[in-house]
Amino acid sequence: MIPPLLPTYNRADIAFTHGEGPYLFDEKERPYLDFGSGIAVSGLGHAHPHLVAALREQAGRLWHTSNLYRVPEQERLARRLIEVTFADTVFFANSGAEAVECAIKIARRFHYTAGAPERFRLITFEGAFHGRTLATIAAGGSAKYLEGFGPKVEGFDSVPLGDFDAVVRAAGAETAGILIEPIQAEVGIRVPPAGFLRKLREFCDARGLLLIFDEVQTGIARTGRLFAYQDAGVVPDIMPIGKGIGGGFPLGACLASERAAKGMTIGSHGSTYGGNPLAMAAGNAVLDIVLAPGFLERVRTIAGTMQQQLAMVAAEHPGVIAEIRGNGLLLGLKLHVPAAAFIAKLREKRLLAVGATENVARLLPPLNIEERHVKEAMTALMAACASFETERKAV
Repeated sequence: MIPPLLPTYNRADIAFTHGEGPYLFDEKERPYLDFGSGIAVSGLGHAHPHLVAALREQAGRLWHTSNLYRVPEQERLARRLIEVTFADTVFFANSGAEAVECAIKIARRFHYTAGAPERFRLITFEGAFHGRTLATIAAGGSAKYLEGFGPKVEGFDSVPLGDFDAVVRAAGAETAGILIEPIQAEVGIRVPPAGFLRKLREFCDARGLLLIFDEVQTGIARTGRLFAYQDAGVVPDIMPIGKGIGGGFPLGACLASERAAKGMTIGSHGSTYGGNPLAMAAGNAVLDIVLAPGFLERVRTIAGTMQQQLAMVAAEHPGVIAEIRGNGLLLGLKLHVPAAAFIAKLREKRLLAVGATENVARLLPPLNIEERHVKEAMTALMAACASFETERKAV
């Protein structure tokens, strides 16, 4: 008999009732240090007073009107995002996957309105994750996500990450652009080789292609910059974002340059809930905090501290931790032991982490953690590593 909830998740047998700062509390009031942040979503922790106040105020005034009318706070959030990025225009959605779908449509319409409707294909990269819609799983190209859902949506050509020659070979008369994550998070925190993103930018400029950076997971200060492209020194034409922009409230957005978005005219795209007043209150509240003087610098400082301490843990337990990956507070531990078992062991120590492929455990703490939280996490990590070594000796 099928359960009330569609059984598409392998859930841990734990439920949380409330949160405060970087902690979640279970039904027995036990605290867990949340270094998963709802998969890089709760970037300011739980029940942040400024976010709570913003939502409460908006909830008492207006929840929804639809995009048939102006939404002033939508206009405000769009202007703020434009002021701090390359973008000239923004479309608001409900999730990162929706934002990526919008990016794909913008790229295709760009060439359609330029008189080249045959240019609809995007070059993507093996190991990518762009969402769970039919188009975004096709863009990601992972067999396990595509299995059983019929013919793959046409229009995506996947090549190995970092292989520029493969990009050149894949580009043809039907190519519209290139879609890439500045850091591949779901596949195990894989960073492209130095200079690779710049090569893609130059190639797109030379071939008249659009460059799309999927910053759903890397964006909103996760890497220590507001967006990862700013650290790479490479500017995209289109950028879908999500996760951290809502601080836990469902929100996605697709940012684009005026040139890239020229095909998106009235009726070409839409969303019933996208940009609703509640989501806009959350997004603006998040920006209030992450754009405050000193916030990004503090993220980079605490990220440096965490990376140094992780290196010490790895050096002490080389039989458990093979490699530390990532940038900023988007970090992964490549393990010699099964990642799922390691994450379960961390839960026993009241530390929450998130899995990834390539046998990696992701550490995605709130951006406003303090050194004491890093120290607490390292204590749990050391204990988990030691328990694996003890079990190994016992065998």
